[in-house]
Amino acid sequence: MEYRNFGNSALKVSEIGFGAWAIGGAANVGGVEIGWGPSDDSVSEAAVFSALDAGINFFDTADFYGLGHSETLLGTCIGNNKETLIATKVGQKIGKEGNIELDYSKEYLIEACEASLKRLQRETIDFYQLHVARLAHLQDGACIKAMEQLKKEGKIRYWGLSLNTFEPGAEADFMLKGGWGNGFQLVLNMINQLAVPLLQPSVEKGMGIIARMPLQFGLLSGKYRPDARFDESDHRNKRLTPAIIERTLDILKADVVPIAKQYNTNLAGIALSFILGFPQVNTVIPGIRNTDQVQKNTGFLVKLSEPDHQYLQQLFEGKWKVLLEIIRRQG
Repeated sequence: MEYRNFGNSALKVSEIGFGAWAIGGAANVGGVEIGWGPSDDSVSEAAVFSALDAGINFFDTADFYGLGHSETLLGTCIGNNKETLIATKVGQKIGKEGNIELDYSKEYLIEACEASLKRLQRETIDFYQLHVARLAHLQDGACIKAMEQLKKEGKIRYWGLSLNTFEPGAEADFMLKGGWGNGFQLVLNMINQLAVPLLQPSVEKGMGIIARMPLQFGLLSGKYRPDARFDESDHRNKRLTPAIIERTLDILKADVVPIAKQYNTNLAGIALSFILGFPQVNTVIPGIRNTDQVQKNTGFLVKLSEPDHQYLQQLFEGKWKVLLEIIRRQG
C-alpha cells in the first residue's frame, strides 16, 4: 500500500481507503432506500480487519449510513486505534415527518458530532465533513461556525465538504475563496469527471482530496450484466437499469478492456488506477463490504502511462458524458 499526504494537513492516508456506506446495511427513510441492501455484521467486521491487514488506514463513513450502524461497526472494530484515520459526515437526518431532512444548524452539528464520537468510540474525528451541504447552507454560515468550534474544542482534527455529485463547482468555489476547511470529498471516476477542473485549484489552497464512487456503484468493474437484479432495499435497484448497464459494458469492451489486458489487470484495477493517476487525489474510497472486495480493490492497481491516462480522460467527452446525463436523469 502506498500513502499520500492529505493536503496540507498532518494526515497521511492510504491511496485506497475503505468506503463504509454498504456495511451500514439496509435502511429506508420516507420511502427512500439509503443503503446497499442487507449486510452481515460478521462479514463487515472481517472486511475491516482484512483492510487493516492490507495497509488501509483511512475509513470513510457517515452518521446517515445505516442510520448510525456503519459508525457503530467501525467503532467496534477500530475505536481509538491510533494507527487508523476515520472520516465521517453530518447534515442529514430523519425529519419530524419521517422523511430525509437536511440540518446544518450549529446546534445540530455539534449535537450530531457528539453522537458520532460515541458510536465511533473516539475522542476526536480525524476528518469531519458536511454531507453535501449546498451553497445556501454555506452562505448562512452556521455550519462553518460549528465546524470551527468543534475543531477548536478538539472534537475534530480537520473538516471539509463532501461535494454533490453533478454540480460540485459552486460550493467548492465558496470554500476555496473563503479559505474554509481542509479538504473535499468529490465524485471522480471514468464516467463522471465533472470535478476534474476543481482538483488543481483545491490543491493550490492546501485542500486534501477524497475520490468517492470510483466504480460508479460497481458499473466500472464490468461485473453486472443487463439482466442484473438488486435487492429492493438496495438503492441501485432503481438506478442501475438494463440500458445503463448495457451501454456501460459496450464502452468498457471497446475502449477499456484492451488497456486492462495491456497492463495485465482487470477493469476495477484500471478504474481505480485511473483516479490515482491524478496526483492531486490523496485517497480513493471504493465501497467495501467483504474480504474479497478488499483484495479486488487493492491487489490490481497499476501505474498508467501518461498517454493511457490521457486517453481514458478523453473518453469522458467522447463517450461517457452522454451516459452520465442518462444516469443523472435516472436519479
